[in-house]
Amino acid sequence: MDHKNLIAIDIHTHAEVSCRNPFDNYGEEYDRAADKYFGSSLRPTIAETIAYYREKKIGLVAFASIDPHKGKMGAREAERLIKECGVKGFKFHPTVQGYHPYDKMAWPIYEVINEYKLPAIFHTGHSGIGSGMRCGGGLRLEYSNPMHLDDVAISFPDMQIVMAHPSFPWQDEALSVATHKPNVWIDLSGWSPKYFPKQLVQYANTLLKDRILFGSDFPLITPERWMKDFEVAGFKPEVMPGILKGNAVRLLGLDQP
Repeated sequence: MDHKNLIAIDIHTHAEVSCRNPFDNYGEEYDRAADKYFGSSLRPTIAETIAYYREKKIGLVAFASIDPHKGKMGAREAERLIKECGVKGFKFHPTVQGYHPYDKMAWPIYEVINEYKLPAIFHTGHSGIGSGMRCGGGLRLEYSNPMHLDDVAISFPDMQIVMAHPSFPWQDEALSVATHKPNVWIDLSGWSPKYFPKQLVQYANTLLKDRILFGSDFPLITPERWMKDFEVAGFKPEVMPGILKGNAVRLLGLDQP
């Protein structure tokens, strides 16, 4: 990736259509609920997503997701993905995957990520997945309290932890953990910046300016919409380049020879 010629790096997007697996209608009800929640029904293929981002001159980097319940088997899978597939990070969704991030069953996977000094994104806060469904689709929001990542940050200091999304209703907890633990970052995906809590913008402008990351949550939110609202959301001009690209360059090691 020639990051110098990019206008931004989107740290949080989703592959909605599998390249290999057939359509599975189990998740269809969750998809429709998410479409209603986000006001979007885009389901691009990976090839379409890549073409779209190249046209916009916005960077993408391959992350993988592994079921934390796999434990040691998941750790072997993580190492294979790093060595053979060039995966540069991992994504976990405690609410959807049904676990507390500090649960020791997931630690073998974290150990691999920590060994390779890669980032791991964790969903935090309210989930658009399941919103409006009967019983919220059976998904428990409590799993995504950002305070659960405090133990993880202590135990795996070389794993860069990215707390995804404004962490409603636990924004202050997220800011506290990120301020206290230097290996914790925050991505701003999943919300239009015009709806960000005031304290999130304040910390992004000051104490956490070097660890705040642009993420759209594409295709649920497009980078064009996000960046348009970002311009008028109260961020200082001097911190905006870092949020859009510079911080992600450091996180992903793109500035290393």
